[in-house]
Amino acid sequence: MTKITPDHLARSAYVYVRQSTLGQMLHNPESRRRQYALPTRARALGWEKVVVIDDDLGRSGGGTARPGFERLLAAICEGRAGAVFAIEASRLARNGRDWHTLLEFCALLNTLIIDEDAVYDPRLVNDRLLLGMKGTFSELELSMFRQRSQEALRLKAARGELHTTLAIGYVRGADDRLELDPDLRIREVLSLVFRKFGEIGSVRQLALWLRQEGIELPVAVYGPQGRTVQWRPPRYHAIHRLLTNPVYGGAYVFGRTASRARFEGGRKVITHGVARRREEWTVLIRDHHDGYISWEEYDRNQKVIAGNANRMGAMVPGSVRSGDALLVGLLRCGHCGHKLKVRHHARRDARYHCDAEIASPTGKRCIAFSNARVDAAVSAEVLGAISPLAIEAAVQSIADHEGADAARLRQMELALEQARYEAARAHRQYDAVDPDNRLVASDLERRWNEKLGEMARLEEEMRVARETQAPAPTEAERREMLALATDLPRLWNHPAASPETRKRILRAVLKEIIVTVAPGRLHLVLHWQGGDHTRLEVVKNRSGQNRWKTDVATVQLVRELARILPDHSIAPLLNRLGIRSGKGLTWTELRVRNFRGTHRIAGYREGERAARHELILHEAARRLGISKMTVVRLIRDGVLPARQVCVGAPYVIPEEALDRPAVRQAIANGRAISRDARQQNLPFQ
Repeated sequence: MTKITPDHLARSAYVYVRQSTLGQMLHNPESRRRQYALPTRARALGWEKVVVIDDDLGRSGGGTARPGFERLLAAICEGRAGAVFAIEASRLARNGRDWHTLLEFCALLNTLIIDEDAVYDPRLVNDRLLLGMKGTFSELELSMFRQRSQEALRLKAARGELHTTLAIGYVRGADDRLELDPDLRIREVLSLVFRKFGEIGSVRQLALWLRQEGIELPVAVYGPQGRTVQWRPPRYHAIHRLLTNPVYGGAYVFGRTASRARFEGGRKVITHGVARRREEWTVLIRDHHDGYISWEEYDRNQKVIAGNANRMGAMVPGSVRSGDALLVGLLRCGHCGHKLKVRHHARRDARYHCDAEIASPTGKRCIAFSNARVDAAVSAEVLGAISPLAIEAAVQSIADHEGADAARLRQMELALEQARYEAARAHRQYDAVDPDNRLVASDLERRWNEKLGEMARLEEEMRVARETQAPAPTEAERREMLALATDLPRLWNHPAASPETRKRILRAVLKEIIVTVAPGRLHLVLHWQGGDHTRLEVVKNRSGQNRWKTDVATVQLVRELARILPDHSIAPLLNRLGIRSGKGLTWTELRVRNFRGTHRIAGYREGERAARHELILHEAARRLGISKMTVVRLIRDGVLPARQVCVGAPYVIPEEALDRPAVRQAIANGRAISRDARQQNLPFQ
């Protein structure tokens, strides 16, 4: 008795097509042809409407999300599927959950399952038993394949012989061992990357420097011709992969990443490439092959990169950034253990602060203090510790200065040499072809012209680079650099020394600084990289105090001038006297106003002198009916009392002094006339 009924034929036949990986789709086309031939069999069995579902090509059937399989289940549940065609059970599912879900739905809605061997009705006990065994065997087969392959990979990796892909800068030797790439240009540019990272200490800054110098990096490209090397502008992620790959430290590593499974929407979702900690690596064989750096240097690089992760919060110091605060990332609160942050101000010192208590109901911060004294004290301590190495550092600085442009020129020379080789090779290919074969000769001629253009471009860049190359240090410059080594404070405070450079020096010798606040004092514990500890005590600024102080005499002078002059007149007077602000700046109306506000000095009000019955020079001259110079002579002769705050300030004359008899008599008797013999009265004709 046939299991196919008119009810089945009245519905559609669904053909499910699947291959597990993209590799199978590329290299195993026969399986796909067999699956696409199933609609012919469905029509031979009597179905007129056949639907092919091939959405899951290249997807695993081990329980991951499969949109095609979801479409198939939806068609079965809606009663539109009379039969499901597949070449075997492993095409439908590779796990028990999906397989038995399919059987359950097919049994409930009277849907047949048909493969190349037979027609199965899931409602029948025997057919359901056979289908259940087929699904179990399919799942077992996949597990055995996976177990055998993974064990073989593990054993080969344990011997250090498993190489899936080769890192750039390495080639496979005759005995299948890793060897340094014979290409000199590749080896030298990789060595330059590791060397400059040791100097710069930042992946991003290294990428910017390489781009600025026009240095390209090699990239392995896999295509129809196999593995080829292309030169491209440096990118952050490419440099990060170079610096974090342990193969360049001479180590063989297997199992650095793993797969992590989770359930999402009732389906298993697998995330590949999840990084593992070093303790979880499956295989780690040091000194496996020649490295571009030592394993110790590789370890240091990883610590620097991990410490530059600003998003890790209090766990790491963070990367070196701009700003005058030198101890950012090194300070840790001794009260709560949090890393201190910094807040920069445009008009005053930066401040370190701990926000541990910022979320409390009071909103009060844990500790906060200015950076100036702390930075100076720690810098002095570090300079004292590294002074014995100053001469060696100066000699190294001279060598680095002389070789600053050498690396860039060397890379340009190697790039030019390679371009000349490729141009010569293109020329030989062009010469070897028959000139009458224009289909081939024209393309070879185009390639030759492109290589010649690239060679000409590199030659021009080389010429410009040599002309603009910085000259070698003179003997006087060498002596000056060596002299600076004996005077580290002057070198530390030199205008050419950037805050970023100072921060890198501090981080090179200091691991962490624990700070606690006591009344009027800051207690610091310096943890050095070598494991030693040093205690420091720094005086803490009082509230409202800063290092930009103005002497008391200037404060008193401004206080007195503010009683007779407005701010716009006080500023030029102070500048003529050579008095500078606390920061060494000249005075402006705004700075005078801010200065008064800081010291709580009231500003001059219009009519204030008149209310005190005081006059200045031109007002007194107008009242007495004489010239201003005559008033000055009366003041100098002691006849007219007056007060002058400072040289250049206006005379302040009491109003009642103008009515003194001595003043009136001096004006009447002509005593106010100058006694200079050179000034004579001339009679008028």
